[in-house]
Amino acid sequence: MTLVKFNDQKRANGYSTFNELFDSFFNDGYPAHKPSHQVPAVNVSETEHAYTLDLAAPGLKKEDFKIALEKDVLTISAEVNNEVKEDGKKFNKREFSYHAFSRSFNLPELVDYGKIEATYESGVLQVNIPKKEEAKVLTRQIEIK
Repeated sequence: MTLVKFNDQKRANGYSTFNELFDSFFNDGYPAHKPSHQVPAVNVSETEHAYTLDLAAPGLKKEDFKIALEKDVLTISAEVNNEVKEDGKKFNKREFSYHAFSRSFNLPELVDYGKIEATYESGVLQVNIPKKEEAKVLTRQIEIK
């Protein structure tokens, strides 16, 4: 299983566009004011019977996630928009919280697509991706005659 790679935003000649330079100046200059556009970390493990994805996403609810399978690409995404409305108050400063991410993974052909399951507990989304029977390694002891 492989992670789908995203294109690097820098040009092939090594130069950045004006917009990229502008964005990096304002977004990278002050870490406390960075927008939350980072993607959660993912651990990928494999056993004889399945692959497991563990995605660290604390503070979300299971309803915030969307898991989609298109052909052999599994995409996990979430979008959270927390807006606190307080009627009757005059605000001098008001900050909204918005967070979204998307991670995609190329699945191998020997995955049983119909049996993929996901659970979310204690801030970790776990996706279990079982292998087909023919993908499982059969082990046996060979007798020497």
